[in-house]
Amino acid sequence: MAHQQRSRRRLSQTGDTRDTEDMARLLAPRLAYFAGVARTEHVTRAAQEMQVPQSTLSRALVRLEQDLGVELFARHGRTVSLTPAGHTFLTSAERALAEIERAADEVRADADPATGKVAFGFLHTMGAETVPGLLHAFRADHPRIRFSLVQNYGEAMLERLRAGELDLCLTSPVPDAPDLVARRLDEQKLRLVVPADHRLAGRRRIRLAEAADETFVTLEPGYGLRRITDDLCIRAGFTPRIAFEGEEAETLRGLVAAGLGVALLPPPAFPRPGVVELTVTAPRAAREIGVAWLAGHPDTPPVAAFKKFLLSKRGALLPA
Repeated sequence: MAHQQRSRRRLSQTGDTRDTEDMARLLAPRLAYFAGVARTEHVTRAAQEMQVPQSTLSRALVRLEQDLGVELFARHGRTVSLTPAGHTFLTSAERALAEIERAADEVRADADPATGKVAFGFLHTMGAETVPGLLHAFRADHPRIRFSLVQNYGEAMLERLRAGELDLCLTSPVPDAPDLVARRLDEQKLRLVVPADHRLAGRRRIRLAEAADETFVTLEPGYGLRRITDDLCIRAGFTPRIAFEGEEAETLRGLVAAGLGVALLPPPAFPRPGVVELTVTAPRAAREIGVAWLAGHPDTPPVAAFKKFLLSKRGALLPA
C-alpha cells in the first residue's frame, strides 16, 4: 500500500505541459543507463560496456526509480532482473532511444559536406526558370547535395526561416530586420501588363500615372509584389482599384488577358498571348531580389556551399 501511495505521488498528473517536460528532462539522461543494465542484467558488466563508473550507474538507476516512483529492478546480489514495471518501461525506453539514434543519424547525414541537405525557399515567380537554373548550375559541382524546396510568398518564407524550417530563401523586397541577414543579389524590372485589345496596347512605354483610372489585378496583401505595387501606385499619385487578389503572377497575367484589369508584374518565363507588356518610365518600377538567412545561425557545410554559390550570382541571378 505504501508503495502504491508513493507511485501515485510521484506520477500524479496535473495536465500541465510543464510537468511532462520536467519529467522528460529528469528521465532522458538515464534511459541509456537503464537499457544497458536491463540488457546485461548486471550493473558491473553494464558499467564496463558503457565505460562509466559503476557508482555513477548505480546512482542513476536509483534516482530513476525514485523519480518514477516504481521499482524497475529486483536485486539479486551482483545481478538484477526486471520487474513487471521494468519490462513495461523498457519497451518504451528502447523505442525512445531508437528514435533518438535515428534523429542523430538524420542530422549527421544532413550536415555531410558531400551528401547533406539544404532547406531552400523561393518566390513563386522564381520557380519557372531562375531556381531550376540555379540548382542545375550548383549541382554540377555538388551532385549529391540534396534540397528541401519551399515555394511561397516572402513573408511566409521569412516566418519559416525564423522557425528554423529553412536555411536560406530568395525573396523580395530584401528584408531589413535585426534577426535576419540579407544580401541583395539582383534587380528585376516590373512591367504594366494590359490586355492585347486595351487602349494602351499600342504603346511601348507608359508613365504609371496614365493607368490611374484602370482596374488592377494584384497579389494578396502580405506578398512582396503587392506591397511594391501599392507603393508604386501611391508614388504615381493614385490608389489602385482592385478587381482581384491572387496568389500567382501567371494567374494574374491570364486574368489580364481575359480583360479583368491590368497588373504590374515581372517578365514572364515564356511569352503569354493576349497581353501586351509596357515599360514603366515613371516612377522607376523594379523590385530587388535578395537572399536571406537567420542571423547567428551556424551553417552546415552544404548550406555554406550553397550560400557562397548564391552570393557569387550578384548581378547575374536573373536573365538579362
